[in-house]
Amino acid sequence: EIGTGKELLARALHAKSPRTSGPFLAVNCSAIPEALLESELFGHRRGAFTDARDDQMGLFQLARGGTVFLDEIGDMAPPLQGKLLRVLQEKEVQPLGSPAPVPTDVRIVAATHRDLPVLVAEGRFREDLLYRVNVIEVRVPPLRERPDDLDPLVRHLLDKHGPKVGR
Repeated sequence: EIGTGKELLARALHAKSPRTSGPFLAVNCSAIPEALLESELFGHRRGAFTDARDDQMGLFQLARGGTVFLDEIGDMAPPLQGKLLRVLQEKEVQPLGSPAPVPTDVRIVAATHRDLPVLVAEGRFREDLLYRVNVIEVRVPPLRERPDDLDPLVRHLLDKHGPKVGR
């Protein structure tokens, strides 16, 4: 469900992993239009499209040695699913407008509130991509099923946001 702490879990996985010295970069796949998400993930070369004034590395290049968290992967458009599958299989990205792929070394943590097997059955999510991203599945129950987590969560939020508002 939305609001269960999927990104916090992804950050904890990153922090306790051998990749902790690398960057942790997160992107919400449902919050960015398809064309922009492609550039955000894979990067682009100058002139690849109208507003591409400079070369830009994508998250898969920027996160080298670290972790990319793909939130709401179930909302990713089918053409991007194919490109993501290629990143996972070949460990390389093809920036928009680039003549050659670029090697990458990242771990992917993906999350969604959608039922991916249902989306596969409906033809809205690639079965081969589901196979690649579902190596280890972690179900994060909603907070209402984890009342013991409320106290530490409230303490964390107070510590994080209290000083910003002078409390």
